[in-house]
Amino acid sequence: MYNDENNLYNYTYRKDGSELSHQRESVRSGGQQSGPQGPVLEMKPVKKKRLGLKIAALALSCALLGGAAGGGAVWAASHYTGGNRSEINVSSRPVTQVALRSVDGKTAMSDAEVYAANVNSVVSIRTSATAGYNFFNQPVQTSSAGSGFVLSKDGYILTNYHVVKGAETVTVTMYNGDEFDAKYIGGEEDYDIAVIKVEAENLQPVTLGDSGTLNVGDHVLAIGNPLGELTFSMSGGMVSCVDRAINVDGTPFNMIQTDASINPGNSGGPLFNQFGEVVGIVSAKYSQSSNGTTVEGLGFAIPMNDVFSMVKDIMTNGYVSNRAYLGITPQTLTEGTAAQFHYDVTAGVFINYVEPDSAAAKAGLKMGDVIIKVDDTDIKSVEDLNLAKKKYSAGDTASLEIYRPDGTITVEITWGAAPKEEQAQQPAQTYPSNGNNNSGNGNGGYYNPFEDLFRYFYG
Repeated sequence: MYNDENNLYNYTYRKDGSELSHQRESVRSGGQQSGPQGPVLEMKPVKKKRLGLKIAALALSCALLGGAAGGGAVWAASHYTGGNRSEINVSSRPVTQVALRSVDGKTAMSDAEVYAANVNSVVSIRTSATAGYNFFNQPVQTSSAGSGFVLSKDGYILTNYHVVKGAETVTVTMYNGDEFDAKYIGGEEDYDIAVIKVEAENLQPVTLGDSGTLNVGDHVLAIGNPLGELTFSMSGGMVSCVDRAINVDGTPFNMIQTDASINPGNSGGPLFNQFGEVVGIVSAKYSQSSNGTTVEGLGFAIPMNDVFSMVKDIMTNGYVSNRAYLGITPQTLTEGTAAQFHYDVTAGVFINYVEPDSAAAKAGLKMGDVIIKVDDTDIKSVEDLNLAKKKYSAGDTASLEIYRPDGTITVEITWGAAPKEEQAQQPAQTYPSNGNNNSGNGNGGYYNPFEDLFRYFYG
């Protein structure tokens, strides 16, 4: 039995507890006992059946096994360090299987599904060209990289004009590693589009979507070849703005603005909507503002609706046969020029020359006229005129407001078509004074991310 006195617990075999009396006296006297001491008994624990604990353990084990069989179990990996037990929880969730869905324009897809459905339609593009000659009269080779996407099973591929501009060789690499030499078919510099072709069959083309259905806030994805070496990378973001007018190296563009990550090498790659359709062609990004402030999240893509008819025209004719053409030599009117000619206007497009038999000549335009409006669009520079002209095709009509010293007049014009010789030839390569070629990589064709110091650079 157990006895308690002064919070001391002692065990006795005697029911009356009598042998504890001399132990208590010993404690009170500091442990000294008088007289002979009894034998010391070795106390052994009494084994008891713990049926309740066994049942509880069995129940717990069954519960854990049942949870693990359900697929969401977490198992504990244990180890002992200095007598302390540490546990690391590791998930047993299986690898997610991505469903390979076809793009039907009706079913919204996950990002992984968009990638799986389209990555075989995206291509990596490498170009090479001669960038002049060195001191020893040896040719200096330059190379650059970009992206593109398959338009047809028989090998037509769409990319940016600046990706293949001036290229002597164009090499296309598919997702499965197949490489093809590509031929330049035609392009349109004002819209930064170009069509190339490889000799292949049964390629997987993309599905083109309606860029006019995009709203600010819609989710978009870009697949491409950033930096020319991180091939077939995907980035995502939202539509930040639609119909954004920007100016890239003096050329005006109507763009889809997005915060999806876009870098050199992404140029010419597709911009997908949530349904896996191509709604834009990745083209450019801001890296710095006009005052030198570094900016992020400002990428741009050409809307597919703006270039769809031209792309088909290039595939058929090798050039854009219905591009609106005015037939003048334009110049942005400055205050100095206005003062020189004693003009009352200080902004617009000054006409230096009118081509015979052109649309401008047929409308009665002449040297010295100043174009100040096209339909309802105010024109203050050549860039404004070029941007306004993109809204029209050959054969369309428009009203031009013209300033002349003797008064302002309005004339009706029927846009002409650009001459074939301006369109069908392979574009010549140009090299800006900063040493960057116009294909997006710069630095002699090899992109150095630490030397990206320009306000604009192509993706």
